[in-house]
Amino acid sequence: MRQFTAVVNPTAGGSAGVAALIPLARTLRAAGAEVEVEYSRDLDHARELARRSGERGRVVLGVGGDGMAGCVGGALAGTQALLGLVPAGRGNDFARALGLPSDPDRLADILLHGEPKAVDAIAVESAIHHGTAVLGSVYAGVDAVANRHANRSRALPGAAAYYVGGLRAVLSWRPASYRITVDGTPYERRGYTTVVANSAFYGFGRLIAPDARLDDGLLDVVVINHAPKRLFFTVMNELKTGSHIRRPQVEILRGKEVRIEADRDLPYGADGEVDATLPVTARVLPGALTVLY
Repeated sequence: MRQFTAVVNPTAGGSAGVAALIPLARTLRAAGAEVEVEYSRDLDHARELARRSGERGRVVLGVGGDGMAGCVGGALAGTQALLGLVPAGRGNDFARALGLPSDPDRLADILLHGEPKAVDAIAVESAIHHGTAVLGSVYAGVDAVANRHANRSRALPGAAAYYVGGLRAVLSWRPASYRITVDGTPYERRGYTTVVANSAFYGFGRLIAPDARLDDGLLDVVVINHAPKRLFFTVMNELKTGSHIRRPQVEILRGKEVRIEADRDLPYGADGEVDATLPVTARVLPGALTVLY
């Protein structure tokens, strides 16, 4: 019988996390599993708790949204520890890519009886990230600005926060000149954003990289080049279905290592956390993480 440690951050959507965890823990315990709960002070503490629990041979449950999933999962990348996710955030994009249910009984069945599967992760190198591993994507441009606005709008529900944040970001955006180096080959581009995707989803269910796979050892690089803002709003709407990739302004590259630079200080985001600026290098870590899904 698997034994679980749930890592919850009470300062970042913790009430939703606790609400999601209570019925799940009840079902796991009824099946005979032991469930302990650890409350983290911040993301660094959550990483420490995750590593410590993984070293004890426990399944580590990241309880929250993409920030917590990336934090806990990144801490376990490259180890033998098992990761489980309890989707309880506003975006839940990595959980969506895994196909995880929100129903506690169905999720409990996966956590108790599911076969562990290896997925890729992303190592991030920048002025403040030194090999930090994340799970879903690294993105730099108007979407990172929008994400920053959304993170500061805690009073709004998930979809509304991302919509309002996106509107503010696009209206004030001026095109950025990017230098994108993929496996040593440089590309000069001018536009709205560059997204390095391990997962197909980001930004509250937007299908940014429809062909991205979690276990193919490659990163999909989605570049949205310059276009009139009215057309960009159309592209944003097409992200719901992934049809934006048919636009001539949208370019898809693939590789194992991607460096993003720009002509000005631009924020970049990693799994929903936007706390750094370019340049940044993202490198795939093939099969680095074992997940129950």
